[in-house]
Amino acid sequence: AGISGAGLAAWLQTPWVLSIFALLLVLFGLAMFDVIRIEMPQSVQTKLSSTASGFKGGRLWAALVMGAVSALIVGPCVAAPLAGALLYISQSGDWVLGGTALFAMAWGMGLPLLLVGASAGSLLPKAGAWMNGVKAFFGVLLFATAWWMLWPVLPSWIEILGWSVLAVLSAVLLGAFDRLPEGLHLGAALRKALGLLLALAAVIWLVGLASGGRSLLQPLSHWASSSSGEVVASQATTKPSFELVTSVAELDRRLAESDRPVMLDFYADWCVSCIEMELFTFSDPIVSQKMSQMLLLKADVTANNNNDRELLRRFNLFGPPGIMFFEANGTQISDIRVVGFQSADRFSAVLDQVLTR
Repeated sequence: AGISGAGLAAWLQTPWVLSIFALLLVLFGLAMFDVIRIEMPQSVQTKLSSTASGFKGGRLWAALVMGAVSALIVGPCVAAPLAGALLYISQSGDWVLGGTALFAMAWGMGLPLLLVGASAGSLLPKAGAWMNGVKAFFGVLLFATAWWMLWPVLPSWIEILGWSVLAVLSAVLLGAFDRLPEGLHLGAALRKALGLLLALAAVIWLVGLASGGRSLLQPLSHWASSSSGEVVASQATTKPSFELVTSVAELDRRLAESDRPVMLDFYADWCVSCIEMELFTFSDPIVSQKMSQMLLLKADVTANNNNDRELLRRFNLFGPPGIMFFEANGTQISDIRVVGFQSADRFSAVLDQVLTR
């Protein structure tokens, strides 16, 4: 992470790379339902097995390479704890410290999984027909993960349509439309109830989509009416308006000209947390009202060019999302910054601190 920086992570989040990984996940999901069989040719398997048996470190190095690659793929957006660790490591310039710190962080997250895996033989139930349900569950989970990966690059109506299809598929697999067995079977009843709820969610999404709605979490919000009977303004109308800054010089000029507090938002198209901030935090009416009292600037670092990297270095940021605040005279409020996603309530409290200084 320290050597490659945010550039490689940004490259891995381009639409064509995301599409390739999403397609792989879909293929793995289809394999869970036995639609296709994914396996190496028998001749290749035999050769690999023969080679691996004569090389003790083969499995270890394979795990090392897979772990390194997966870390680059799943970690493009910087959460607050990781951002702090990477910032400290980059400032120290000590590769040994950096490797040790991130290794300890990985063990803290991975040790519980190793403990569960080591006890699997004694704690997990015996293999049987119930494992078909496990395969179906992970198949749907793979489909959902593939669709979630494509979220930043898909139009909202396609996104909603895809989640509707997944909800209906899950409802069918849970037996929502099957007859309950004779007698009292709580497990079967709960599965059917969950399946019916998912089917209902799919219907609501499709109705909202057909009537012009484009919100996944509030598909019917566009139907809400005010007391006068007029349609309430959509998310797009309450969305704050940002001015784009593309260099440090341009930022300094806008700060010098401002006569009110300034908020600088670091954004990238490949950053899922950035998109979540726009959809769920900035669109909140209370947050939007407070942001309207400030000059809103945005540094779009999607391209990750020299100007983008210079802006990030200016504020010791490894990558987006990150939000900086400035007083009306252009002085940075160094003790108030936001790194990673924050809910509307938490971000509203941060804005209160800025506006009351």
